[in-house]
Amino acid sequence: MNALTGGNGSSITQALNDEEKIYQLILDLTSPNTREQAMLELSKKRETYEHLAPFLWHSFGVVTALLQEIISVYPMLTPPTLTGVASNRVCNALALLQCIASHNETRPLFLGAHIPLFLYPFLNTTNKTRPFEYLRLTSLGVIGALVKNDNSEVINFLLSTEIIPLCLRIMETGSELSKTVAIFIVQKILLDEMGLNYICETYERFYAVGTVLSNMVSQLIDQQSIRLLKHVIRCYLRLSDNVRAREALRQCLPDPLRDSTFAQILKDDITTKRCLATLLINLSEQ
Repeated sequence: MNALTGGNGSSITQALNDEEKIYQLILDLTSPNTREQAMLELSKKRETYEHLAPFLWHSFGVVTALLQEIISVYPMLTPPTLTGVASNRVCNALALLQCIASHNETRPLFLGAHIPLFLYPFLNTTNKTRPFEYLRLTSLGVIGALVKNDNSEVINFLLSTEIIPLCLRIMETGSELSKTVAIFIVQKILLDEMGLNYICETYERFYAVGTVLSNMVSQLIDQQSIRLLKHVIRCYLRLSDNVRAREALRQCLPDPLRDSTFAQILKDDITTKRCLATLLINLSEQ
């Protein structure tokens, strides 16, 4: 009996010690001298400690410190002087913001403070060096975490910002990973009724999205990626739910989606094949 109690006691002691370490690391974020190491350590713990997001948000000075880290690299964007060390450091700050964006309690507060807007200068960069690519990808991850839970409040906020054109440019020119996260964000916006209506409301918006999707199809002929193709097909399928967009897609859906160009890459993906078949049926019905 004592052995059992002792075992439980040591587990509780360990849990308390771990929590104390978390508190200390959060406190360390507020000091410029200890911040870098604290961000690194906390970014490693964000998957394992479920209350980290509320603690980060409600701890005095922490969000301000993370935003200071983000703002401090703005001068390195133009002209492009961002180093790998600086990129890694700010990406650890972004990882903690992603933790806040992912949590149900802190997500509305994160939006209410308009914090995603601080990331847009990073998404607006086009430099293809590794530090910039990593910065864009990590910033996209924060927005991706926001849209993951199909929340209309999130979509409403994003539609009031320039996120769609930023994602569209990355979908055309980014690395495969960045393209995948960017098109995932656009797909999530489209899946929301408000997002679909917004994109199909004007010809210009629909044309901007349609052109980029078409260009991606062309790129995928040479650089086949089932992960990207899956999202492209699902975006087209969702657009076909809108009457005006469906009419336009009858004329402008890329031929490689109508013929057998992607038959080989899709042969083992039954779900995506079904999505493509449904899209073609939607467009054939008058």
